[in-house]
Amino acid sequence: MSTCATVSRQLDEPVSATAPTATTWLLLEQSGPWGAKALTSSHLDPALGRALERAAQGTGVRVALIRRPGRHADFHAPAARHVYAAHTVPGGAWLRGALTTAPERLLDLDFHALGGGDHRTFDTALGGRPHTGDPLALVCTNGRRDRCCALLGRPLAAELAASGVRGVWESTHLGGHRFSPTLLILPYGYAYGRAEAHTVKEALRGVREGRVVLDGCRGRTAWQRPAQAAELAVREATGEYRADALTVTRADALDADGGTPRWEVTVSHTDGHQWHVVVARGAALPPRPESCGAAVLGDPSRMDVVSVRELALS
Repeated sequence: MSTCATVSRQLDEPVSATAPTATTWLLLEQSGPWGAKALTSSHLDPALGRALERAAQGTGVRVALIRRPGRHADFHAPAARHVYAAHTVPGGAWLRGALTTAPERLLDLDFHALGGGDHRTFDTALGGRPHTGDPLALVCTNGRRDRCCALLGRPLAAELAASGVRGVWESTHLGGHRFSPTLLILPYGYAYGRAEAHTVKEALRGVREGRVVLDGCRGRTAWQRPAQAAELAVREATGEYRADALTVTRADALDADGGTPRWEVTVSHTDGHQWHVVVARGAALPPRPESCGAAVLGDPSRMDVVSVRELALS
């Protein structure tokens, strides 16, 4: 029986502009099994998981669970667990880390401030410090959410760890099961699909050098999908790979007149250059399973770049 990832690959479905959206990621280490809705169906106290979901709603913060690759026995010992926060907006990206034996202290965070890029709340509540190690590579392995994430994600995470890649973690849902194995790299917040070990290593090397690798890139999670498409299109057109050289300064919905939704996105360079990018929402055809558990076939939306126009410098 074909999986959703197999069908998506056979149909050559584009991965561009399919990244999840979050200005800030909050990651909590949680060993043991994860259910389909991991925050409330793991060995984490489900009341705490529900409270974290409520606290993050509408703030730009996305909460995910992480664990080391390999066996996932949870002995329920009060050991210190890793917590990370990463802000992904260009020009202000950062990655902070902490250890805690009391995960309920995450509820002391000011989630609105965290989503806006203020790490002081993380430092105060958890004793956070700048992360000085390698960039983080989060591989979605949540097989209870979709089996492709386990079948394809877990072997990738294990291969990366066995080859000496530091900073690799298994993570809960990153969206886009059909693009498994899916990956998120922090602090810049670029997501990847159909990842392979060699491309992950190159992407991590790029982060250490302050640049973006476009092969398999789904977009930067700081942006909504039309802006993700626009930024990647400008990078392709200009060959600009420095991670923080480009930012999205405006995204306006255009009058669709009952037709295809379209946006005009302004992408700005730190040197003053700007581009207007028109993006249209289309449907991926023919219909395909959007996840392995889908009861019916779907036609997931896609972001098509219509035009890229550089503006004259004033």
